Parts: sequence; structure tokens; C-alpha cells
Amino acid sequence: MEKRITLPLTREAAREIRSGDQLLLSGVIYTARDAAHKRLVELVEKGEKLPFDIENATIYYVGPTPAKPGSVIGSAGPTTSYRMDAYSPTLIREGETGMIGKGKRSPEVIEAMKKYGAVYFAAIGGAGALLSSCIKSAEIVAYEDLGAEAVRKLEVTDLPVVAVIDSFGNNLYESGRQEYLQTCS
Repeated sequence: MEKRITLPLTREAAREIRSGDQLLLSGVIYTARDAAHKRLVELVEKGEKLPFDIENATIYYVGPTPAKPGSVIGSAGPTTSYRMDAYSPTLIREGETGMIGKGKRSPEVIEAMKKYGAVYFAAIGGAGALLSSCIKSAEIVAYEDLGAEAVRKLEVTDLPVVAVIDSFGNNLYESGRQEYLQTCS
């Protein structure tokens, strides 16, 4: 059974999500990949303001393709998450509560999730065209020079994800690869 979550995701709401939960996310999410994450963490380290409010934010690791005429966005499939692992603990500490990507996360990211209350969601790799149909609006909010990797603010409706790692460190990749594959199918 899928649960519906309205974003932003508070730390309290994040702590109610369990590894293995199938969810439909609606609300505002932001896009960022490794180049943008690097710049965001540099701003944090300098004590400067981020280009969007990180408190209770969910970041989708995606570099969407250009939109076709009449479309809001192009294909928007998830990027491999470990590329953000060097930066994620800092952003989680600063207020990020949700991350959407694919693949495993480092022990440091998982520890930050447990300490501060964040969740890692998996989106289905290879289903970018389907996922893009859940995106109702998209606007660049930072780093336009990064092209597809610019930070975007997306309004999503019923974006399907699976909670892979919850805020208690329960990890679907470790607890049962077979169960994970059945959950996502």
C-alpha cells in the first residue's frame, strides 16, 4: 500500500517513514547533483546563505533532459547517489530531510540521517520519462551555468518512491535485496 506524503518533509514526519515504505510524494522538491552539491557545501562552509531554504527540503539527484515543446521538463530519472555522499552529511545537518536517488549510501550519510532525522528514497532508474510526468512545474533557482545540473525547484504530484534507508538506519539494500526488488515492481 502506498502512503501519500505532502512536502516539505519535517524531521518528525521523516521519523515516521520506515524502510520499505512505498510513497507518493507531492509538493516542492529541489534538484541537485554533485557539482551543485559542492557549491552548496562551499556556501555553508563560508557561512553564506543557500539559494533555497534547506530546512525540511527534499533533494532529487537528477539532471533532467531538455523539455520538449509543451512539456514542463524532459526525462527526469535518478542519478547514482554515492556521488553526493561527500556533501550530504553537511546538508542534512543544515536541515535537509529527504534525498531521492538510486544506489547505496555511505556509512557517514547514514549516520547523519540517524542523528538529524532524514530519509533516503529510491526512484526507479530507467523510468525518467514516467517520473517526469509527475513534475507539474520546474524553475531554475541556482547555478544555471551547470545546465542540466542546475538547481531546480520542482512541484511534483504523486512522485513514486520507496524509502530505502529510514532515519533509524534501517536499510532495505541490506535487509533484503529480494524484498526490495519485489517492492519496486
